[in-house]
Amino acid sequence: MKRLITFSLRNRDLPPFSCEFGGRRRRVLDLPLIAWLTVIWVLLWSSLNWANVLTGAVVAVAVCLAFPLPRVDLGLRLHPWGILRLAGYLFYDMYTSGVKVTRQIFGNHPHRAAVIAVPLRCRSDLMLAATAVAVSNVPGGSVVEVRRATATVFVHVLEADRPAALDAARRSVWRLEELTVRAFGTPDEIARVAVPPPPAPHTGRQPGDQEEGT
Repeated sequence: MKRLITFSLRNRDLPPFSCEFGGRRRRVLDLPLIAWLTVIWVLLWSSLNWANVLTGAVVAVAVCLAFPLPRVDLGLRLHPWGILRLAGYLFYDMYTSGVKVTRQIFGNHPHRAAVIAVPLRCRSDLMLAATAVAVSNVPGGSVVEVRRATATVFVHVLEADRPAALDAARRSVWRLEELTVRAFGTPDEIARVAVPPPPAPHTGRQPGDQEEGT
């Protein structure tokens, strides 16, 4: 027996916070939009009571069914366990990286900085932007460029004295990419980050160095 109403929690193919009405002509309703229309209805009546709230919800659903918006899927999925893992890793990485950067600032040994290219496994704009934001939030590394055509981020790292340090920086970016995708990605994107990362095109360069051919 088909369900009359299916929520996005039961069907991951639906956009987040939405529901789908069954039948011959299936309609997808955006729950945040319905909630906002209900709030506007209550504000218009200037009285908060159950009658106005229920009436506003009915009117909002009727308006959304009568004038359906085009279905737009941003590719965002919410995975609670993945979000908790990403938040925990970010807090831990921000603390350890902050301590490391502090030691570098007050230490006597100078460190060489570099810009490294890190190819990512997901090519969607949303996951590229989310990964870049996550990397930039961690002290000691910041994204200076995102190359959408090749799904590559260029990260400025403070410690580039040894090839092992550059490899560790790339692994950190790939780890953040995996956690970000497992927190907000689609099943196809999660399958992409389950495979080994692609090889890096080059080892890095100092800020101010020019690439060959430029």
